[in-house]
Amino acid sequence: MDEQFFEAYEEFAQASGSSVSVPNPIPVPLPRPIPMPQPLPFPLLLRASGLYESVSPPPNSPGPVAPPISLPRVVRELRLDVDGLYPQMTASGSESSVLFSVHWIAKLSEAEDDTWEGDIWYKDGSAFPYTHVKIQVTRSFAVSGQKARVTLSGGGSSSDRVLDYRFKNRYFHPVEFELDSTADTSVVSSIETHAHPTRPADLPNETLSIEKVFQRAGFKVTNSGGDSVVPISGAGANSRWSDAEMHDAMQTYWSRFDNRPQWSMWVLFAALHEQGSGLGGIMFDDIGPNHRQGTAIFNNAFISVPPAGDVAPEAWVQRMRFWTACHEIGHSFNLAHSWQKQHPANWGTPWIPLTNEPEVRSFMNYPYRVAGGQAAFFTNFEFRFSDSELLFLRHAPARFVQMGNANWFDKHGFEEHDGHSHAATDLTLQVRVNRSTPIFEFMEPVVVELKLTNTSTEPKLVSDRLLSEVDHMIVILKKDHQEARQFLPYANYCWQNQTKVLMPGESVYESLFISAGRNGWDLAEPGYYTIQVAVHSHQEETDIVSNPLRIRVAPPRSYDEEFLAQDFFSDEVGRILAFDGSRLLNKGNDTLRQVVDQLGDRSVAIHAQVALGSALAQPYKQLVIPGTLPEKLIQVSAPNEAEAQAQLSTALVSDAQQAAKTLGHIDFKYYVDRFSNWLVGQGDLQQARQVQHLLYDTLASRKVSDLVLHSIKQRLDD
Repeated sequence: MDEQFFEAYEEFAQASGSSVSVPNPIPVPLPRPIPMPQPLPFPLLLRASGLYESVSPPPNSPGPVAPPISLPRVVRELRLDVDGLYPQMTASGSESSVLFSVHWIAKLSEAEDDTWEGDIWYKDGSAFPYTHVKIQVTRSFAVSGQKARVTLSGGGSSSDRVLDYRFKNRYFHPVEFELDSTADTSVVSSIETHAHPTRPADLPNETLSIEKVFQRAGFKVTNSGGDSVVPISGAGANSRWSDAEMHDAMQTYWSRFDNRPQWSMWVLFAALHEQGSGLGGIMFDDIGPNHRQGTAIFNNAFISVPPAGDVAPEAWVQRMRFWTACHEIGHSFNLAHSWQKQHPANWGTPWIPLTNEPEVRSFMNYPYRVAGGQAAFFTNFEFRFSDSELLFLRHAPARFVQMGNANWFDKHGFEEHDGHSHAATDLTLQVRVNRSTPIFEFMEPVVVELKLTNTSTEPKLVSDRLLSEVDHMIVILKKDHQEARQFLPYANYCWQNQTKVLMPGESVYESLFISAGRNGWDLAEPGYYTIQVAVHSHQEETDIVSNPLRIRVAPPRSYDEEFLAQDFFSDEVGRILAFDGSRLLNKGNDTLRQVVDQLGDRSVAIHAQVALGSALAQPYKQLVIPGTLPEKLIQVSAPNEAEAQAQLSTALVSDAQQAAKTLGHIDFKYYVDRFSNWLVGQGDLQQARQVQHLLYDTLASRKVSDLVLHSIKQRLDD
C-alpha cells in the first residue's frame, strides 16, 4: 500500500476525532511476511505495527496516587513490528528520564488475534529484571484510539508490570534529508524500477524514491526544504573534490546546526573526487563532535559506466547512482556493509551478534561482490535492506542509529570470534615501520607500512585495494596495561574494486596513517604500543592477520614541547594531517604553524609542513552560505605558490632522509611525486628533475625494491 495513502488516512483519522474501537476487525491472522509492496485489503490499514507512546499512570503502578514530591518525567515508547512491510516479529521498548534509561527487545509470536508474546533477549541501560513480554492491541478506525497493553513478567519479579500505550505513528523514527548537488551534475533521488530489464520478475513497476526506501525501512521521512544546486562558476578548471574540500564543505554546512544528535543528514551529489573514477561515494563519519551526518555521491565515477553491451545503459547508470545514494545514506544510519557485520577477530563490543551476509541482496551489499556479479545481484534485488539490517534500524537503541550520536559502527552487530576459523592461506601480511628501531618522537604522527606477500608457488587473486580499503581491515592499537582500541579513520569510501594477480613471491604495499581518527589521538601518550592488522580476502574467503608490531612513543624533551602538545593533540589537527590540509580549520592550522616555528628540527614539523603546503598549492574549493538557507555557492581560494613551495621544499627536500623516515617510503614517494608534478605545472622543470633525482638517491640509500627505483628512473627519462 502506498505510503502517501497511509499518511492521508492517518491524518484523516486523527482529524475526525473518532473513538470507535474495533476489538478484532480482522477475522484471520495477519499475513506475514509481505515480500513486496502491493495492494492490501482495507482492514490492514488498521495494522498493529508502529510507534506507541505511554499512557500514564500505568494501571497497576505501585506507590501513592499523589506523590509528595514532583517526580521526573518518564518517556516510554513501544515499537511493535508484526505486520506491514517486512515485519520482523519483534517488539522493542524504551523508558527514560533524567535518572535512568532502559531499552529492551523481544522476539514475538502470535498467541491469539491481536496478541503477541515472546522472550526479551536484549537489554541496554539501567537494571531491568523482566524476561517476557505480552502485547495486546485494541484497534480503532481513529489512529488516536488504537492502544496496546504491555505486560512484563519473569526474571524473578514478584508481580507482573502492566503498561498502557496509545498509537502515535506507523513509523518508528523521524528523519530529515537534504539533497544538494553541484551545478555540473544532478540529484538522483528516484528511479523507475522497470526501466532496466535485469530485475526480479515480481518487482512492482513504480517510481521509487529515496524517501520511499527509508519509509519502508520504518522512518517518517521529511525534507528540510533546503535542497539546492550549488553553482560552480567560481570553481575553475578543477571541479574534482579533495578529501579536505569535502570535509570543509561538510563542516561549513553542519556548523549551522546545533552540536547535538539530530535525525537529520545532508547528501551532496558532485561530479568526481580527486581520486578519480574509482570512488563512487564517501560518508563523513564525524563532523565536529557529531557523527554520520553527511555523505557525498560522485555521479561521474565508475557508477556512470555501464557494462559493455548492456541493453539499457542509461537505466543501468541511473540505478547505480540511486543505489550508491541509498547505500551511503544507509551508512549514516550506522549500517555496516553486508559482509562486515561479523568482526574478523575478538575485538568488538557486540550489541546483537550478527553474521555476515556476503550474498544478500541489500542496499548495504556491493552488487559486483556477489557470485555472478552485478547482473546476478540486480536479478534478485528488491530495493530493500536485509532483515538483520531492518532489525537494527527499527529496534536498536536510538542513539546507535541517530545521526550525530554513536560513533560509526559503535555497538553495531559485531560478533565475537572464536579465533580458530581462519582458513589456511598462502598470503602473509606484515606491518612494519621504515626505521631501524621502532621509536617515534613525542608528537610525531605514526605511519606504518603494510606488505602483503604471496608465499605460495601459485599465482593468487587479490583485490587491488585490499590494503587501502579500510572496510576490509581491522587495525588494533594497544598501549601496555590498557585496553585495546580499534583505529577508526575519519572517512569511509565506496571504491570500485578490481581483481589483480599476485605472482609467487610478489608483494603489494600500502601506507597507513594511524595516529588520529574518530577515537581521537590513539598514539599520543608516551609508552609502548602493540599494533596488529587483519584484512579479509574475498577471493581466498579468509582473514589474514599480521604480525604484532611493537613501537615506542618517546616522552617529551622539554616543558615547551609538552605545553604545545595540549593544542596539537586536537580533533582539528588530526583532521588536517589525515586529509593533507584544510583552509577552514584555522585553529588547527595556527597550531601547525607553531609546531613549524618552535619544533622545526623535529619530525612532526615535516608532517605539519606537508599539510600546510598541500592546502596552499592549488586553488581550493569551499562551500559557503552567504545568506540564509537554501542559498549556497562554491567559492575558490587562490593558491599561494610561494608559501606552498617554501613549506613543501623544507619538508621534502631539506632533509630527505628524515622525511623518508617519518613519512614512510610510500608516502615520501607520493608527496615528492606530487610536488615534482606541481613544479612542472609551475614551469620549473629543472627543479622538478632535481627533486626526482633526490627521491631516487634517498630511496636507493634506504634499500627499497629495484622495481620502485626503476619506476623513478623511468619517470626521469620520460
